[in-house]
Amino acid sequence: MKINLITKPKGEIAECDIRQGISIENLCYEIEGLPYRILAAKVNNRIVDLNYTLDEPCTVELLDMRTEVANIVYQASLSLIYVKAVRDVLGDGANVSIRNSLNKGFYTKIKTNRELTPELIGQVEKRMREIVEEDIPFKKEVLSRDNAIECLHKDGRFERARLIETAPNLTQVFFYDLDGYRDFYYTLMAPSSGYIDLFELRKYKNGILLRFPHPSNPSVVPEFVDESKMYQAFAEQTVWERLLGVSYVADLNEKIANDEAKDLIQLSEALHEKKIAQIADMINKEHKRIILIAGPSSSGKTTFAQRLCVQLRVNGLEPLYLGTDDYFVNREDTPLDEHGEKDYENLDALDIELFNNNMNDLLAGKSVDLPNFDFMTGQKVFGKRITSISENQPIVIEGIHGLNEKLTKFIPKEEKFKIYISPLAQINIDVHNRVPTTLERMLRRIVRDNLFRGHSAKDTIATWPKVRAGEEKNIFPYSGEADVLFNSYHIYEISVLRKYAEPLIEEISQEDKEYAEAQRLLQFMQFFRIIENDDIIVNNSIIREFIGGSVFVD
Repeated sequence: MKINLITKPKGEIAECDIRQGISIENLCYEIEGLPYRILAAKVNNRIVDLNYTLDEPCTVELLDMRTEVANIVYQASLSLIYVKAVRDVLGDGANVSIRNSLNKGFYTKIKTNRELTPELIGQVEKRMREIVEEDIPFKKEVLSRDNAIECLHKDGRFERARLIETAPNLTQVFFYDLDGYRDFYYTLMAPSSGYIDLFELRKYKNGILLRFPHPSNPSVVPEFVDESKMYQAFAEQTVWERLLGVSYVADLNEKIANDEAKDLIQLSEALHEKKIAQIADMINKEHKRIILIAGPSSSGKTTFAQRLCVQLRVNGLEPLYLGTDDYFVNREDTPLDEHGEKDYENLDALDIELFNNNMNDLLAGKSVDLPNFDFMTGQKVFGKRITSISENQPIVIEGIHGLNEKLTKFIPKEEKFKIYISPLAQINIDVHNRVPTTLERMLRRIVRDNLFRGHSAKDTIATWPKVRAGEEKNIFPYSGEADVLFNSYHIYEISVLRKYAEPLIEEISQEDKEYAEAQRLLQFMQFFRIIENDDIIVNNSIIREFIGGSVFVD
């Protein structure tokens, strides 16, 4: 039987003869030269696990850790091994919660009556490695909605049953059994525990870090770097969740079903406003004049910057708002990427010397001819913005390189205040199934790109890997340089975004290579009830930047 076989990273297609009925796992054993272990596959653009058998001619794409899908498979499989090991070492009464992503891994908590000493954590890690060495199969069981609820009630897992009960669009549920311990997961798993051989446990603050390889280098667990500010941002979000009464998706769904969405939205927006006001107070108190704002795609940077300007005015200041896009070098001087295409996200795509000279001249009270970049001609235009500022007037600057010290290397350090903004999704599906921040940002971008740029969901999904690669290079490495982190996430937002995103994503057909990612998004959104009436969201909300109706975004 013939199949078309696609391998990463270049996506080469080769026609292969295979025996009918072979599993993808066994097919991988027969292929030489695969650089990394395969964890999942696409068959005719549908995501499948490695137990899937090939019974008819098809197109098969093998996925390793360099892809988002395989990365999530690894994370879910590792989480189940972790929970199983904790129960084996600490007993069935020990409860694990997977809180959020942190330091190229998960920040987790274990509720137990024993002190979590480094020695005890070492025992858990030792047990995990034993489970990996034993190469135990992950046994998958697909249950209908009603059967899943009945099963969870029988096991005394009433909170997990509540999740399914509050998600009316959920039709089937995946359960996985690992050596007698069964749990619910909404993603696929590796065939067995032996696939998950790279990880690290580390005591951190009041919890434990479960760390694993990053897609940029699947062969090693990354070096530990203390992301203390990111930890503080997530800790603050946890406090906000308590105030809002929402920790898991079931809590959110119940509030929506009970007509409490209006109150939830108002409280969430008030928390954002309070945080922005606090940041403005810090800037005023420290007499900072160069305010640099950066964050990944779809973080809400534009709305945040404008709201910060409003709060600075409340403090008696008159901020000047600038974007770094006007400092692009002329188009013919734009650096090229590895594919020979113009790389507008490269720091060298900006005229750094002109930018620094302009900012220092403004700080010195001089009159400056600020450029306007003409995107039609690819040239900077001068003479249209002759600008000066007063002695205490701050300059608010938005741009992807804002946290990179090379952008402002000639500006005195004491003048600069750096802000990192990102929607750090904290609400989780349940204690063991987290909501990836990247997924939430993709939903924002799908809705915004369609509304304001006329792009289809297919277009946005197709360009997302390139967007993510740019973030990994130009934004994430510098997040630790920030003086403060602003979490632009709203706990209610996926229930709003679903109404707009779902019909756009459903337009993607199985013939499109983006179909697999579209199905993953649709499956994920099934857990969330829709907030039908979003008129109650204020016009300066960050969410308005994506769904329309913003006072700041045309």
